[in-house]
Amino acid sequence: MSAKPKYQQVEEYIRGLISAGRISVGEKIPTEQELCDQFGFSRMTINKSLNNLASSGYISRIPGKGSFVTAQHVRKSLLAGDSFTEDMQHIGMKAGSKLLSYEVLPASQFPVASQKLCCNSEELIHHFLRLRTGDGKPIAISDTYVSSQIIPAISVEALNESFYAYVRTLGIHVAGCDMEISATLPTEEQQRLLGLDDGAILQMTHVTYAEYKGTKVPFEYITTYYNGDLYSYRFEM
Repeated sequence: MSAKPKYQQVEEYIRGLISAGRISVGEKIPTEQELCDQFGFSRMTINKSLNNLASSGYISRIPGKGSFVTAQHVRKSLLAGDSFTEDMQHIGMKAGSKLLSYEVLPASQFPVASQKLCCNSEELIHHFLRLRTGDGKPIAISDTYVSSQIIPAISVEALNESFYAYVRTLGIHVAGCDMEISATLPTEEQQRLLGLDDGAILQMTHVTYAEYKGTKVPFEYITTYYNGDLYSYRFEM
């Protein structure tokens, strides 16, 4: 007999059906009565399990119709400091990255980024655009600028994987960031890449700092556009 609470056993069972592909997005999960009969638990226990699954974004409960599988929803704490790859790992999804463009140009070509990164006009800045995915599904678009003073060269292969993992291999320690979050309307290209219809997307812009030669310096300026139906942020006070 499992030592886990009864409601958690039911939650794990439903999550297992979803992760194994036995119930797909949009399909109906077993009813409360069916789950009561299967597990021998009370209706109150089953109801608690389904409410927790709905709060976690696994299912959507529709009165009079039942509970249906929804697209997985990524919730991130502002205090966690995790990368996109780690966010995906937390919910059991495999993070992916597709490089859309990459260029290295003088800072004078990127006035906003050069100011954020404290670069002079003659320094070079790496600029790359990537589509971020979870289990192959488009979730976000990241528009990144990196100071060549901190990272002189970047492996293009690394940009199709986790950039922060690559940064760590260089011995660079990430030392926090300044962040701004807002909602914005997507461009036609962003709609195409993220597979969106109408509606706003979540825009997160931040400057990331690194410990470099004993000081804290900005090395990355990035704006990420998230599918708002899949991604949210949790504020901890």
